[in-house]
Amino acid sequence: MKKRIVALACAMTMATALLAGCGNSSKETKAETAAESTAETTGESKAESTGDKKYAVILKTQATDFWTKMWKGVEDKAEEMGIQVDIYSAQSEEDFEGQVAILEKCINDGYDGIAIAPLSASNLVSTAAKAYKEGITVVNIDEKFDMEEMEKQGGAVVGFVTTDNVAVGNKGAGYIVENVEEGSKVAIIEGKAGNASGEDRAKGAKEAFEAAGLEVVGSVPGDWDRQKALDAATSFIQQNPDLKGIYCCNDTMALGALQAVINENKLGEIFVVGTDGDTEAVDSVNAGQLSATVAQDPAGIGAKGLELLVEAVKAGNIGEVGVVPDMTPVDSVLVTKE
Repeated sequence: MKKRIVALACAMTMATALLAGCGNSSKETKAETAAESTAETTGESKAESTGDKKYAVILKTQATDFWTKMWKGVEDKAEEMGIQVDIYSAQSEEDFEGQVAILEKCINDGYDGIAIAPLSASNLVSTAAKAYKEGITVVNIDEKFDMEEMEKQGGAVVGFVTTDNVAVGNKGAGYIVENVEEGSKVAIIEGKAGNASGEDRAKGAKEAFEAAGLEVVGSVPGDWDRQKALDAATSFIQQNPDLKGIYCCNDTMALGALQAVINENKLGEIFVVGTDGDTEAVDSVNAGQLSATVAQDPAGIGAKGLELLVEAVKAGNIGEVGVVPDMTPVDSVLVTKE
């Protein structure tokens, strides 16, 4: 069976509202967004196992290793299942309007099922509820929707696939706990305020630190940004010269915090642990600089999300308003040099 893989990049403004996709393809995918977005179609030329059903996956961005791995996981699962899926992402983690426009376009294009990793708990709730009302099956991946607001908007999802982020934070902080003395000072660099996955990781880390009798001198947002994390870590170190550990809610921020440790000549004195298992972070761990990272399985999250979506569409399941599906967890692994 002949495979077809089409990669399309589309960009437009909200003023023009529509721009044709680029690239040479017999199938054109379009995205409506305030900034540049990306769409890809992959799979068999005929989705033999699912008839002519149309599937889309909307990710947060393609700006980090985590999201490119999730994209690849969706591609590989689609090929394994013999189906066709269109994959989209916003331009950045601040492109809220762009992600809304992508979902609106998917609804208008008549997809039977859409798996969504929203940029925040709230930015896509009303639009996802609209999809539900149109009879479209929705699976939530990575960042959890505000399900109370989803119910108020009259929407529902059939599944939620993510890493257990409280456990991730607990695991990362646990590595620091094992390597410092009781009563040591530690700090947490969170993600973006209001982002559920980052908040859960910070919660798990704080619980682990406090349960072990460590002193949490501060917990501040780093907005998933390396420079902001560097600045936050520098402030923590200068205000607490005896600081022993920093847990960061993603690897980009951990690498910023690590640079602060190096700048302050504290390498080997302060443990810095990140989250995600990004390639650069793992290389840093192996080089003996970053202390550890908690590796998520983004490819596994994407693959499982697509699998649940296809199963639900085949069963005619669009969920029920007010019913919150159980989380389908994907395991994480602590990566250290040892």
